Amino acid sequence: MSRIAKTFEKLGAANRKALIPYVTAGDPFADATVDIMRALADGGADVIELGVPFSDPMADGPVIQKAGERALARGVGMVQVLDYVRGFRQHNQSTPVVLMGYANPVERYDQRHGANAFVTDAAQAGVDGVLIVDYPPEECADFAARLKRAGLDLIFLLAPTSTEARMEQVGRIATGYVYYVSLKGVTGAGNLDTAAVAEAVPRIRRHVGVPVGVGFGIRDAASAQAVGAVADGVVIGTRLIQLLEGQTRDNVALTARQFMAEIRAALDAI
Repeated sequence: MSRIAKTFEKLGAANRKALIPYVTAGDPFADATVDIMRALADGGADVIELGVPFSDPMADGPVIQKAGERALARGVGMVQVLDYVRGFRQHNQSTPVVLMGYANPVERYDQRHGANAFVTDAAQAGVDGVLIVDYPPEECADFAARLKRAGLDLIFLLAPTSTEARMEQVGRIATGYVYYVSLKGVTGAGNLDTAAVAEAVPRIRRHVGVPVGVGFGIRDAASAQAVGAVADGVVIGTRLIQLLEGQTRDNVALTARQFMAEIRAALDAI
């Protein structure tokens, strides 16, 4: 059983919801990522999504795009992302880490380091799962098989526009959890429609056997609590990055921990 599966099993047994923060690797300071990850876990995060900086992030809104641009300007790429995970694992062996990003950095890594190097090196670094926005299920069977052999989970996005057939297709290959995009648009856009989420999650569960996390549009304790009432976990990224980008190096980890503690308390109050 993967670290992600164990985490959700433990949460389910305690009737608790997963808190899944997203941060961009290398932002807002290249040397702060490990400290931020540790602070997120200390504040109550159950799974950490670590964004791999990319120049053309089609699913991300302006806040996360700018975070990626800042990280790229500091020279942060996949090599550095894996180093951050290794650094985190020196202090934390229990909190799952999911790399979230796009196909280009993965494929470029393999070009530079050898065929299948990404999967091998990610597993050795301590990565638990991968979410590649532009790897649809019908085009990544081989990649999924390689991840499975290495003990890594492959996580897919589902959206309000996903058909029953697409949900069934994702359900056949997804492991760890699925990430339901709660609105039509990019990260940080629009207003969260909790009634629509409450309607969508049971429909997804009819086709998908892994937990359902919901993200895009969750910004505070109230929205996290509303989504947590119907989903297995909540993903929060844009608001977290906004909070961190204005902090000094000395305060950035503390800010991350305090924000996580606030959201954790809200979820535990459901």
